[in-house]
Amino acid sequence: MAGVQTAVALREQGFTGPLTLIGAEPHQPYDRPPLSKAILLGKAEDSAFDIDFEALGIELRLGLDVTGLRAADHEIDTEAGPVRYDTLVVATGAQPVTLPGAEGVPGVHLLRTLDDAVRLGPVLERRHTVVVVGAGWIGAEFATAAREAGCAVTVVEAADRPLAGALPAEVTTPMAEWYGAHGAELLTRARVDTVEPGRVLLADGRELPADAVVVGIGARPATGWLTGSGIALDPGGAVTADERLRTSLPDVYAVGDCASFPSARYGERLLVHHWDNALQGPRTVAAAITGAADTPYDPVPYFWSEQFGRFVQYAGHHADADRLLWRGTPADEAWSVLWLRADVPVALLAVGRPRDLAQGRKLIETATAVDPTRAADPSVPLKAAVA
Repeated sequence: MAGVQTAVALREQGFTGPLTLIGAEPHQPYDRPPLSKAILLGKAEDSAFDIDFEALGIELRLGLDVTGLRAADHEIDTEAGPVRYDTLVVATGAQPVTLPGAEGVPGVHLLRTLDDAVRLGPVLERRHTVVVVGAGWIGAEFATAAREAGCAVTVVEAADRPLAGALPAEVTTPMAEWYGAHGAELLTRARVDTVEPGRVLLADGRELPADAVVVGIGARPATGWLTGSGIALDPGGAVTADERLRTSLPDVYAVGDCASFPSARYGERLLVHHWDNALQGPRTVAAAITGAADTPYDPVPYFWSEQFGRFVQYAGHHADADRLLWRGTPADEAWSVLWLRADVPVALLAVGRPRDLAQGRKLIETATAVDPTRAADPSVPLKAAVA
């Protein structure tokens, strides 16, 4: 998404020079969200972008691994030899974290690429017994699809609740009930000791039958190929871009899952592994390259997830909030949570309340204070809760 959108945005903003898009996968560039939904369930064959690259004068070089960057020479190294650049945009995304000891074990899967989804399709078709490791966003979405396909599903989570690294306990603890209500077993405080063909052994001695194991324990920036390039990376491996997504190397930008950026809005550096960031960031990169605009990149992060019959949306960044307001309760089919800092909304989570999300996102973008009493009343539209 980030690479494709950067190329398209460059053309839209008037760049007329040669433009090459290099990708390691052999497939036509595609959108990732359908991988855990329609493609996984066999309802679609692919999710290729509807873009005429030839008409836009974008050269695609697919199935080509990039192995290094030599900034002094303005060249990248590839399996097919060096490629020279005037300007380079790094949009290599993230790669899933593997489960130690499970590499190479038959029946163990990741879900990040089109090939991953294609390999997992038969697992669902045959209604296998599946163990999902990790109750994060991707784990919940795969468990949802597997249950829809009729698989027996057990989700193993090392923390005491789902989404422990993403949201506070008071918000995520009620979400644990979604699993059982849809026929999936959720085991929390459960650590995997060993994965063997046909079974998963937990650290407490329990044994889980598993025709297939799907690992969803996070992702890390795919920046290993930049080792030795001199580019600045943070301890987690993300490229540390500036407010215009420029890297520490001249004529090199970074966008999407592989790069963090400083947010003046939130007063800290953000690393956002979500689709909307890969859509919005490229416009800033293209504007900086073409000189069309000189605007810092400071978005309100946004993402969504479809799980267990619910549409979950999140906007903002709640880390430094000083107050949390409930709009409704988790016992309801639809509810929202609003985070405030000095009565100004900084983040919102909406479950089945898209209007809350749309109105709340605008309040976050404009830093508009609200009346907490009215904002906590789910019958009051958020736009009518302005202080």
